[in-house]
Amino acid sequence: MVQCGDPTGTGRGGESVYGGTFEDELTRNLKHTGAGIVSMANSGPNTNGSQFFVTLKPTPFLDGKHTIFGRIYTGMGVIQKIGMVATDESDRPRNPVTLYKATPYEGPPDDLDNQNTLAVKQ
Repeated sequence: MVQCGDPTGTGRGGESVYGGTFEDELTRNLKHTGAGIVSMANSGPNTNGSQFFVTLKPTPFLDGKHTIFGRIYTGMGVIQKIGMVATDESDRPRNPVTLYKATPYEGPPDDLDNQNTLAVKQ
C-alpha cells in the first residue's frame, strides 16, 4: 500500500479537517477487493486523522477496520510506481515523493480517457 497525508512529515499524521480525529464510517458493502481502494489510515477504532492509503492489491484483512472513501480511476500506474520506491527500515521512502496534482470526483469522471488526474515527481 501507499500511505499519504502526513503534513507533519513525522509518520504520526496530523489532525483531520474536522480538527483532531473523527469516528470510523464503516460499511459492509465496501471492501478492500483490489488495487486502487482509498481508505483512512488509523491507529485503532475512531482515530482517523489526516493520513490515508491506497491499496496495491486485495487487502481483505483491512475490511471493517478502515473507512473506505474512494477509488483511483486513472493514474493507478503512478501509484504502483510510488509503491515500488526504495524505503528505509521504517518503510518510509528514502527520497521524498511528492504528489503535485490529484483531482477528486464525485462518482466516476465522464471522460476517463482524457483525464490527467495524477502527476508525481520523485
